[in-house]
Amino acid sequence: MAEFNKDDYLNDLPDADDFADKTAASAPAGSAPADGTAPADGQAAPGAGDAGDGSETGASVPADGDAQTEQDAAAGADSGDKSQSESESGSEPAEDTLTPLGKAKQEAAEYLEALQRERAEFINYRNRAAKEQERFRQHGIIDVLTALLPALDDIDRIREHSEMDDSFKAVSAKIDKAFEKFGVEKFGEKGEDFDPTRHDAILHKPDPTADKEIVDTVVEAGYRIGDRVIRAARVVVASPQA
Repeated sequence: MAEFNKDDYLNDLPDADDFADKTAASAPAGSAPADGTAPADGQAAPGAGDAGDGSETGASVPADGDAQTEQDAAAGADSGDKSQSESESGSEPAEDTLTPLGKAKQEAAEYLEALQRERAEFINYRNRAAKEQERFRQHGIIDVLTALLPALDDIDRIREHSEMDDSFKAVSAKIDKAFEKFGVEKFGEKGEDFDPTRHDAILHKPDPTADKEIVDTVVEAGYRIGDRVIRAARVVVASPQA
């Protein structure tokens, strides 16, 4: 066996610098050295630098789509507030938005409504005035008739118990026609049914032939205007025997 020579062995080994240059040339671009050291000249790894830039951009600056969405949401809230305020203020259009023709129509409608209201009030006043006038007229007639009742009763007694000449009969007929003209009606006749609302019974006498209460004698005639009794007829009533 040949003797081992240390110097010959060391001379045959490749140079360390040459081996490093060959390894760097054969390695892919951007890959880390085999010994795990950082790239030369203090440069950072390409992947790490790019990832860092991307994360910083996403955290600090919003995307265009997100900004547009926020603007749309703000605009929608403003339009909702406006719609709510318009609904609360009423559905009628403002006067500033009406055309001249619309304003004229609105004024005409207001004038027509006021005219109809005034007309209704006038009709009610006219009806009240007519009723008051009729009531005052009846009061005047009642006052005159009440004052003439004693004279009318005397004329009736003379007509019933004595003969009347033609001149007195003519005066009596004129008085009756005058009262009829003002709606005064005279009532109370012998033989009619007794009515407590129209007759004032001053005496009840039994009558064997009567089957109900009837007027036997008229002492004073009654007078009325329409359904209003001015004076009830004072009569003697014939009543059935018990």
